Amino acid sequence: MAEAQIIHVPGLGNSGSEHWQTYWQQQDSQSIRVHQEDWDNPVCFDWVEQLQNTISAVKDKEIILIAHSLGCMTVAHWAKKYKVTIKAAFLVAPPEVEQDVELTEVLDFAPFPRFKLPFKSMLVASSDDDYLTIKRAEWLANLWGSKFVNIGPKGHINSYSNIGDWPEGKMLLNQLLSS
Repeated sequence: MAEAQIIHVPGLGNSGSEHWQTYWQQQDSQSIRVHQEDWDNPVCFDWVEQLQNTISAVKDKEIILIAHSLGCMTVAHWAKKYKVTIKAAFLVAPPEVEQDVELTEVLDFAPFPRFKLPFKSMLVASSDDDYLTIKRAEWLANLWGSKFVNIGPKGHINSYSNIGDWPEGKMLLNQLLSS
């Protein structure tokens, strides 16, 4: 098996030019990004199938999924449907899809898949994320069998969080991959 293939799984609206996920992809020319037909009106089935299409195109490499926001939900729903060996999933700032939902666009991804992910994973959350409370993030990490990391007040861990290419995130990803 050759080196690992990193697949970025963005959330609602895609990850813009100032988003850490975009910086990471630009810094690794071998990484790829899942492309969705409609970034603003997500349909769970469609997003899961696009992830599967991207994964199935990878040959002879271990796969590492790096997901942000609704991308985390896409990964979880995908893992429930498909049985593909994944090296690890780095899940950052999943949104609430069940209780007091701020973003109605995410409702098609409810409910949270209730099972342990069949690969190692880390769920990274912020203590002041408008889209998921830290308590619910920890509950979700336990539900999915993910290592839980609270990085403190960083909002939705996106371009508005002013974290640039997010060096702390790179360290956390390395911890996940070396565990």
